[in-house]
Amino acid sequence: MNYQYILFDLDGTITESGPGIMNSVAYALKKLGAKEQPESVLRKFVGPPLAQSFMNFCGIPKEETDYAISLYREYYKRQGMFENKIYPGVEEMLGILKKNGKKLAVATSKPEVFSVQILKYFHMADYFELICGATLDEKRVKKEEVIQYTLESLKIRPEEKKKVLMVGDREHDILGARRNGLDSMGVLYGYGNRSELAGAGADYIVETAAEISELLLR
Repeated sequence: MNYQYILFDLDGTITESGPGIMNSVAYALKKLGAKEQPESVLRKFVGPPLAQSFMNFCGIPKEETDYAISLYREYYKRQGMFENKIYPGVEEMLGILKKNGKKLAVATSKPEVFSVQILKYFHMADYFELICGATLDEKRVKKEEVIQYTLESLKIRPEEKKKVLMVGDREHDILGARRNGLDSMGVLYGYGNRSELAGAGADYIVETAAEISELLLR
């Protein structure tokens, strides 16, 4: 494979961030006096933008989503972001790709400021040329917007897009890549599943982090 730039999602692709995200959502719902949700619903918050998730999964009215997000971040900033761990094999995979001259970047719908903090906390930030994420004011939050911002920040010209691959665990990673004219790889060790990733049009699907470097260096 001749990809030179590899863009990685963060939640569900590099870090197993579900516990912190789900605890932050549960905290926000409790503070709002909203209905308590089962883990099956809370898990759906891993990946998509928060406002959309509060509306779609918990029935929070649009006009209350800003307040819900502020409550979520109250818990998340205090402890939720660290209720998190790196997936097995991810650091080794990133090291192999970097050693072989691949340029790595993060493109995540998580706010950029938290993404940088998390990767520094796990001593992972140095693997990446750039860590690109959403803005706190939600003006850049959709996956396609974050990917576009990452491409612009890396100064990728339109004719170079064939050298870029997006790697993620949910359909919005795959759809965001397609909307930017990029190929994509879905990972099954995160929070999505094969039918979701295939249905979104992933060009490749792998089961483990080790398979990412194996395929890319083939």
